Amino acid sequence: MTAIMRKLNCWEFKGCGREPGGKEAERFGVCPAAGSRSMHGINGGINGGRVCWLVAGTYGKSRASFAECVAVESLSSCYECDFHLQVLQEEGYLKESLTLSLLTVKP
Repeated sequence: MTAIMRKLNCWEFKGCGREPGGKEAERFGVCPAAGSRSMHGINGGINGGRVCWLVAGTYGKSRASFAECVAVESLSSCYECDFHLQVLQEEGYLKESLTLSLLTVKP
């Protein structure tokens, strides 16, 4: 029998601790993706947790050293993000061959 994998939100995948009640939420504030209720349920996520690249004001390397993602001001950087690519593949937006080529091709 195949185990069903639970879809992760960005803060679970990246381990940034900026979700409500997270280890870094008090120090750095709750990430806008974790608090974006208008995006709740999109791609099966909690709030904006599976569409973080669409949430204005998300934090990343340019704002906090503990997160691996980049600020949404440079949306193009999201195209190289391992979480972004995983969500696109899990949701069927990318075929596996395209995902592999995106992961291996570096400018």
